[in-house]
Amino acid sequence: MLSNKEMGCLRLGLVLAGVVLVAMNGAQAQGLGNSPYSRIGLGEFNANTGGVRQMGMGGVGLAAPNPTNVNELNPALLYYTGRTTFEAGYSGQYKTVKNAASSSRSGSANLGYLAMSVPLSSKWGAAVGLKPLSAVDYESNTVRPVIGAPNATDSVLTQYRGTGGISEAYFGQGFQISKGFTVGVTASYIFGVVDETVGTIVKVTNSTASVNSITRTHTRYSDFAFRAGAHYRHKLGKDLNMNVAGVYSFGHNLRGQQSVEQEQANVDGTLIAPSTTLSDGRGSTAVPMLAQVGFSLDNDKNWSINLDASQQQWSKFNSFGQQSTSLNNTWRVGLGGEIAPDPGSVEHYFQRVTYRAGVSVAQMPYQLDGKTLYDRAISWGFAFPLPTATPLESTTFSLGFTYGVRGNTDILNATTGSSNVQENYIRGQLGVTLNNRWFIKRRLQ
Repeated sequence: MLSNKEMGCLRLGLVLAGVVLVAMNGAQAQGLGNSPYSRIGLGEFNANTGGVRQMGMGGVGLAAPNPTNVNELNPALLYYTGRTTFEAGYSGQYKTVKNAASSSRSGSANLGYLAMSVPLSSKWGAAVGLKPLSAVDYESNTVRPVIGAPNATDSVLTQYRGTGGISEAYFGQGFQISKGFTVGVTASYIFGVVDETVGTIVKVTNSTASVNSITRTHTRYSDFAFRAGAHYRHKLGKDLNMNVAGVYSFGHNLRGQQSVEQEQANVDGTLIAPSTTLSDGRGSTAVPMLAQVGFSLDNDKNWSINLDASQQQWSKFNSFGQQSTSLNNTWRVGLGGEIAPDPGSVEHYFQRVTYRAGVSVAQMPYQLDGKTLYDRAISWGFAFPLPTATPLESTTFSLGFTYGVRGNTDILNATTGSSNVQENYIRGQLGVTLNNRWFIKRRLQ
């Protein structure tokens, strides 16, 4: 017969193995609905805003230690890992995309992230995990007149499509250097595939013959990246603690293999001639550094309030030798907190539930016609502990939600009526956290 501890370890191991297999099979399925802005740069980039706990607080928590969740947002917080912890998040999104002339709705769901942390000693914690780094998912059409054509109704239809994304498999460690001061480092393997297609059709008046000229770009990425963090905790009073933290994600050249092919097809999709390879070779994409700072107050019992800020130098982005002129440096500020009214309550379950809320505002890297675009959002969330929790193991189900607005519909060209694109979105995440006390020495009674 297996002991309760051994059964808990076995269950945790089976869950981890099963979810990892699912994640590896669908690691590239990161799209969360049509997002025209993901056509620029590396797509929708995840600026290290954490998992379901942080989502409910507005994407903050750099300086908020927590013994029951995986603290991968800041590797220095891995020191506070109390028990072996497995965490998985499932994400979904529904959005409305619109410009000055039209709108559309889309949405989807996928596995958000996996993480597992282990306390290795009284001064050392570690974690491994898998999470998305960026997502590319867009489909849009543009129509423009043919300059110099004899008929004013002649036009060019350009169709843009893109899918794929980049994932991050990481290994992080956190150490205590002195009382209240911890440091950490994360090494990541970055991998993924992005497929982009540009199709051009010239529509001539009184002609039924149209040819679609298609350019396909296939890019496969794989390389390593590193992140370092520090955290300082100081007691201000009997029931008040102050935390400050910083995280630095080093800029790096993400190496990849890129092939560009061109083909011609009829409008019904049948090929006119075999595809021609325009280029096929190795190169790199410069991913800029990301600097983050955080401040937090808590009572080491049931509440915390957190303020985070970050900055990333997207103006230095270039891909396969082409410097981007449409990306600018970005910043992000978030404020959020959490409270569990009475974590030890026996009679009132909802006193043990953790309630979270937060707000955030971020400058987007895209600047069209000299105008800065922003992403403004409000967030809320809950953590529901199962009543079967014991001192050796516990399970918590968490929900996180974000409602936000990205961009605007300002007119860029009064003559053509072209405008910016605005995304109104609501994102949700379901997370499950399993805690188990491993490696306990058994005593004979």
